[in-house]
Amino acid sequence: MGVPILLLTLLGMMILPIPPFLLDTLFSFNIALSIVVLLVSVYAMRPLDFAVFPTILLVATLLRLALNVASTRVVLLEGHAGGDAAGKVIQAFGEVVVGGNYAVGLVVFFILVIINFVVVTKGAGRISEVSARFTLDAMPGKQMAIDADLNAGTLTQEEAKERRQEISSEADFYGAMDGASKFVRGDAVAGILILIINILGGLGIGMVQHDLDFQRAVEVYTLLTIGDGLVAQVPSLLLSTAAAIMVTRVNSESDMREQVFTQMFSSPKALTVAAMVLAIMGLIPGMPHVAFLSLAAACSAGAFYVQRSAMQKIALVQESEREKGAQLAQEAQTPNSELGWDDVAPVDMIGLEVGYRLIPMVDKNQSGELLGRIKGIRKKLSQEIGFLVPAVHIRDNLELQPSSYRISLMGVMVGESEVHPDRHLAINPGQVFGSLEGIAAKDPAFGLDAVWIDDAIKDHAQTLGYTVVDASTVIATHLNQLLQKHVHELLGHEEAQQMIDRLARHSPKLAEVLVPDTVSMGVLLRVLKNLLQEQVPVRDFRTISEALVANMAVNQDPTRLAEAVRVALSRSIVQEIFGSETNLPVITLAMSMEQMLMKSMAQQAAGELTLEPGLAEQLQSSLSAAARDQEAKGHVAVLLVAATLRPVMARLARFSSHPLSVLSYNEIPDDKQITIENTVG
Repeated sequence: MGVPILLLTLLGMMILPIPPFLLDTLFSFNIALSIVVLLVSVYAMRPLDFAVFPTILLVATLLRLALNVASTRVVLLEGHAGGDAAGKVIQAFGEVVVGGNYAVGLVVFFILVIINFVVVTKGAGRISEVSARFTLDAMPGKQMAIDADLNAGTLTQEEAKERRQEISSEADFYGAMDGASKFVRGDAVAGILILIINILGGLGIGMVQHDLDFQRAVEVYTLLTIGDGLVAQVPSLLLSTAAAIMVTRVNSESDMREQVFTQMFSSPKALTVAAMVLAIMGLIPGMPHVAFLSLAAACSAGAFYVQRSAMQKIALVQESEREKGAQLAQEAQTPNSELGWDDVAPVDMIGLEVGYRLIPMVDKNQSGELLGRIKGIRKKLSQEIGFLVPAVHIRDNLELQPSSYRISLMGVMVGESEVHPDRHLAINPGQVFGSLEGIAAKDPAFGLDAVWIDDAIKDHAQTLGYTVVDASTVIATHLNQLLQKHVHELLGHEEAQQMIDRLARHSPKLAEVLVPDTVSMGVLLRVLKNLLQEQVPVRDFRTISEALVANMAVNQDPTRLAEAVRVALSRSIVQEIFGSETNLPVITLAMSMEQMLMKSMAQQAAGELTLEPGLAEQLQSSLSAAARDQEAKGHVAVLLVAATLRPVMARLARFSSHPLSVLSYNEIPDDKQITIENTVG
């Protein structure tokens, strides 16, 4: 009930008379509120930490206007008595602040209004307007960047939802600040009008109703009106300054004080040059020597202190590096009487080598973001496919270019590229509204056109429709794409055994009859690899195991067993491809083509298919064209064939220039409808 009661109280202040004592209390509260708001604005880390500021600005403005109405009533009713008739606060501002001189008071009041109205409020309003527009324009690009991080595994669903909420809140905040700045602007105008009305009304009331002479009426009412205006303008100026601070802040992990000291006074050169200029000005005859020379000495002392602090940090870093070097040298010189297996380095399952300029990105001591993103990729991919992805072994390689990196699997390079850690990569998703200046490049994960841009134009690039990501995200996305492509190579006997052990905790009987009673570990591993090679997750290991137990007596060929498992997993496979759609648009083979392929398979041993090279090339080309047509219609490219043809057509589709999923008729659930969109002959 606090806010409704406050608003009703403000309305009552405008209508009901208020005694001078209560008026003094409310004026003091208004000044205290403005000081608190200003300090909260200074110590906020980022604008959204004080997101309620526009509402507080509105309430404070209404409070100030209500106090103006209440004080005007008291001044006009009791002002002829002079002194503290309108309260101690108004008297103090009228007599102490401007020395009891109403002419000086008028000048001070108008100067405060000009500072508030022309300088602070106008600048803050313009910044709010521009920030609101650019924030709204940049929302699509920021949303795409969040989606890219989510797909790369660097963000969880909850974190992505929180980021999207933060972007929406940021747009709402700057939009509200754009409107709230108009309150302060209108308040400044209202202050001038209230001052003029109070002076004219006071002269009329004092001379006509209370028989005061013109000189006395001007002195009494003008002084009280000036005190009243100054009491209102000081909080107004504080709130305007707070609004300007909020809209000029940049999101940071430090408050305003820390930013000012670290950015303005971190360079000893600037302080040294400033000290020299001040010293020269202080030595000029006629100048105030004490003031200028004192400031020159202070700047010199500051420069010396900053330089000494920087040298101490460098010395600590060098000392740490020397200790590490001495420790490594001692270990290298330690005699080893006998070689052992520990001297043979094992091959890394997943390796990431970086040039020396990229070392800070993977160094915990330097807050490297890439380590956390790689951990997120492993976690997300492990949850999706059903087994724990091995750790990524990261090391520096001086043979690489300084900004290059290389990704390897089982010691064999599968991808490499170059990034610029001090820039952002603006990726063209297919439709943008302008060009950017920077270093032209290709997105290493998907081969899209991109530009490495300076951080200063990141927001501008997002407004043009580019997806803007940092260097850590580029490497993480590339690693994620390669791991998904080669995930079947990461599964080995150890991982398969761990999957069996997990199954034994939940279904001990099934695990007991699975290995080695039903299938050998080698056959199980080949079935799982066949599934992963076609991007079928193995997280439903219970269903996979039951299908193997049910079909092992009929067929012991790993390929045929994998097909039987696919039928058991058909619902999840179809859902992974089509989502929750009931109608499934597919591509099929022409009747003549299907019969020819099945006849050829029947003549080959072990169900293999051998095609004449020209026919195979023509078939791949036709499949790629059909897949492009499906994507142009907004559909997923899926080829539906007979169960016996599915394995060989899946192998053929893997070499297609366009991504294509291959399903058999047996894998379509009964509650799904099929629509044939295209036929390949």
